[in-house]
Order: sequence, then structure tokens, then C-alpha cells
Amino acid sequence: MAINRVGVVGAGQMGNGIAHVFALAGYEVLMTDISADALEAAKALISKNLDRQVSREVISQAQKDEAFSRIGSTLTLTDLGQTDLIIEAATERETVKQAIFEDLIPHLKPDTILTSNTSSISITRLAARTDRPEKFMGFHFMNPVPVMQLVELIRGIATDKETFDTCLAVVDSLGKTASSSEDFPAFIVNRILMPMINEAIYTLYEGVGSVKSIDTSLKLGANHPMGPLELADFIGLDTCLAIMNVLHDGLADTKYRPCPLLTKYVEAGWLGRKTQRGFYDYRGDEPVPTR
Repeated sequence: MAINRVGVVGAGQMGNGIAHVFALAGYEVLMTDISADALEAAKALISKNLDRQVSREVISQAQKDEAFSRIGSTLTLTDLGQTDLIIEAATERETVKQAIFEDLIPHLKPDTILTSNTSSISITRLAARTDRPEKFMGFHFMNPVPVMQLVELIRGIATDKETFDTCLAVVDSLGKTASSSEDFPAFIVNRILMPMINEAIYTLYEGVGSVKSIDTSLKLGANHPMGPLELADFIGLDTCLAIMNVLHDGLADTKYRPCPLLTKYVEAGWLGRKTQRGFYDYRGDEPVPTR
């Protein structure tokens, strides 16, 4: 199948990065969101990130201008109906994702491929609520999308080979590497990463170490580029909690029980960098541990 026009649902942290890489790879991109401000902010951030690539001589000014000109935006979800591939990158709540796909279905071309950037939710279950489960799959980018090289491709039980092969070719065209995952809770990356982050939060909760000592230990002792609590703030503590709940509910194993301290931070609205407070306070010149 030929993919030329790509629709991106959601202009947040993941959506704008996805639009960025597709436009740079030569695809026409149409991005939608429920907020006009979010769309404007996304376009501004994409322009800024492309400028950064120009300054680092990763791309030329002409490539930046051409890529940016390929990105359109709309507040009307159904405008995406004539695209060849749709990537849903809305909030990590299954009911929200289901509602988006249900609204899109009557307006789609017969051969449009539907995908979700979900980091943990069942692809088979999402696909079953659509009219094309064979043309539905998981298309999970890593954050930040322009920098990270991996894309997880997740087949639902009904996904056909043509859809998978088409999405694999798209990943190759982006200059990224695909890993194929079976459709089980949290797939590969988050199945391994999130329990580690959750255990780091338990280590803090139980008083084994402070925020600073835990992050320093993993950065210097395991050669991680970012400590687990710093990484949790970067991902978003609400997203971390949502993924841990999917693991706990889907696998029914107590080793995936979300740490009560993670729940408490989310209840407080301290979600990490995006709210200026999480395991660190970002409101000053330098991040300061909150515990």
C-alpha cells in the first residue's frame, strides 16, 4: 500500500514529534487536536526543533522549510478521513481512544490504516471496536520522537500481513528501527522499563534512598543517561501510573502493583516536567528534589 498522507491525532508531546519526523521524511501531515492553542503550540515547537536540527547541521534550511510546509492542522477530527495512515497519539486512556476511532470510522477511505501510539493498551481490544481490525496495529514511538530511534510495531490478533509490512516500510522510510512486539500489556519497552521506575519509587517510598541518591546511583552505577525518577518526571507520572495499572490489571501479578507514592503524586497533580513539579521541582533555575 502507498502511504503519502498521514493523519496525527493529538498535538501534545508525542503528536508533535510524530508530525515532525513524518514531514521531514516527505509525507504530507495533517495534525488535529481539540484545542486550537495546542495546535499552535505544536507548530511553534516543531519549528523550533527543526531549527535546532538546522543549527546542528543535521538538516539544511531548505529541508526545514519544505518539511514545515507539509504540516497542516485542523480542529475537525473527521478531516483526517482522507489520509492513508492515521496515528492516534491522544491521552493514555482507553475510553478516549475508542471514542476517537468511533468518530473517525464513518469518514475513512476503505484502505486507510488505523494505528495507535499507545504505550500499553491492548491493540486487539482497540481494533475490535473498529470496522477494520485487520488494518489496525500499534505504532509506538519513543519520546522524544525526533531523537529516539526505536518504533515498536504491535500486531493485534487480527492484523494482516499487508498492514504490518506497510507500517514496517514506513518506519524504514523515517530512518528509524522497528521492533516487533506481541500484543501483551505494555509490549516490550514499557514491560521492562516501568517496573524499574516503579521499583525506584518504592525505594524512595521505603526510605532506602533520597531522590538524588537513587538517580545518582543508577546514572553512575548502571550507566543510565537519566536517573529513573528524573525519567519518570520526563515521561509524566500520570502516564507511568496508567501503564503500571495496565500491567497490574492485565497480568494479575502483585509485582506490578503501582507504588502508593506514585499514586499520591498523581493525586496531587505533581505529574513531572509538564506541571513543573514531580519528583523534582522545576520552577527555579535548577531542578530541586521534592523528597
